[in-house]
Amino acid sequence: MASGLHSSRGARRPPRRSRRPPPARRRARQNQRSDLSARTLAALPAIAVALFLVIEGGAVFALGLFALGCVCMHELYAMYDRAHPVRLAGFLALAGLLVAALYGDQFQVLLVAVAALPVLFALTLSQRRPSVGGMAVTLLGIYWVGFALAHAVLLRGLPHGGGIVIDVLVGTFLGDTGAYLGGRMFGRRPLARNISPRKTVEGLVIGMACAVFGVWIAGRYQDWLPGTHALVLGLGVALVAPVGDLFESFIKREAGAKDSGSLFGAHGGALDRLDAVLFAAVVGYYIWSAYVHV
Repeated sequence: MASGLHSSRGARRPPRRSRRPPPARRRARQNQRSDLSARTLAALPAIAVALFLVIEGGAVFALGLFALGCVCMHELYAMYDRAHPVRLAGFLALAGLLVAALYGDQFQVLLVAVAALPVLFALTLSQRRPSVGGMAVTLLGIYWVGFALAHAVLLRGLPHGGGIVIDVLVGTFLGDTGAYLGGRMFGRRPLARNISPRKTVEGLVIGMACAVFGVWIAGRYQDWLPGTHALVLGLGVALVAPVGDLFESFIKREAGAKDSGSLFGAHGGALDRLDAVLFAAVVGYYIWSAYVHV
């Protein structure tokens, strides 16, 4: 008995389980925090430039969008360089669309878009290896990037257009951030596995809620923007911004590219940062234009 008691008292207790998460999980959290910090730092200069251009408006805004649009088109045409896109035609069409939007209206923008096709054909024939594929990729840049930025100029020219442009940007970027964080924390069901495996349904829902809430909150500081108008605008941004994101992901996947470029270092190129904005700016223009002309 004594030996039994002695052995039970002297027996070593099993070690207590540590409450700290496993090293792999801790590293994942640290990587997530560092990635978010890097995203924020990379976004700060872009936000400052965007605010300057929007506040200035007019020719300064159009020139800034032309420079940004040229970068976006360059990234697209570089991804599909094997198709031999006609870069000059794309840049000329972009300039024409922005000038038409700045000094004209939708009719002039349509005229430039129609005129872009024969100009593209003429420049295609002057190339070494003219191809229908090259014309198709060139037109993709014109209608995807050029039309979107032209609508941004048209939106800026409407009454209170500067404020609405800022609201669209706020909703788009908050929605993107909400989708990223929501997908990381709660994402379980893939949204579009064949296009972008990391995007989830949960991230989409959280991102859309953040976009609507962000536009609505921004509207609280604009006494000329009714709350219902802000909610409709936010809903429009929330619906189309994820489509723009998926659209660019599909373009990259078909091209076999991870990022569209390296303008923002490890966080990709201009198209990677503006894919959602290119869709949201168009919808923002038509929603606000409908309210203005009621």
